Amino acid sequence: MHNAPMSDYKPTPRTRLRRLPKRGRYDRETVYAILDAGCVCHVGYVIDGQPFVTPTSYWREGDTLYWHGSAASQMLRTLEAGVPCCVTVSHIDGLVMARSGFHHSVNYRSVMAFGTARKVEDPAHKLAALDAFMERMYPGRNAELRAPSAKELKVTTVLAMPLTEAVAKVRTGPPVDDEPDYALPVWAGVIPVEMKFGKPIDDPRLTSGIEPSAALRRYRLARR
Repeated sequence: MHNAPMSDYKPTPRTRLRRLPKRGRYDRETVYAILDAGCVCHVGYVIDGQPFVTPTSYWREGDTLYWHGSAASQMLRTLEAGVPCCVTVSHIDGLVMARSGFHHSVNYRSVMAFGTARKVEDPAHKLAALDAFMERMYPGRNAELRAPSAKELKVTTVLAMPLTEAVAKVRTGPPVDDEPDYALPVWAGVIPVEMKFGKPIDDPRLTSGIEPSAALRRYRLARR
């Protein structure tokens, strides 16, 4: 399912940054690293002139972005029909505290990708994609689980969108104040923001004596 490496993205009318263009990144390494650091994206699309944005979990395999859900989902049924979409992923890394309200900001990493998703029809590809999703979200978990049933596969839709048009936007570093404001007696700097995973909590109906695997005890998202 992994494709050969491709060249960096070229800015398009939709991805070219007009405001703060220095924060733009068009190299695939940066785009993929931001995608691989997250697990929730927001999918934007239009139905009969009405815009919708749906949050959903996702995963990347090579140069393709995947997401899935119920076959009855309005979002999935709309997109599998060929409606264009915009997918965004973002991470907040810090609250940037300046010496004026105007110059307060956030440190962030974000990706915006445009394209048309397709329904994964081939059963083997679909199963492999879902297995990859489980491995992405829960490394080593597939080996512990029963295989999905034919009914479960039937009521699940998997969409795939080639990552052919994308841009990353990143802000790092301290605040940027007006030069005279640096002399003000006001604290300024960055409050770091992190996403952390806690200790596993047992299901109340868990059979006595079953412990979480070592992988779950030291859980972290798998990187692609």
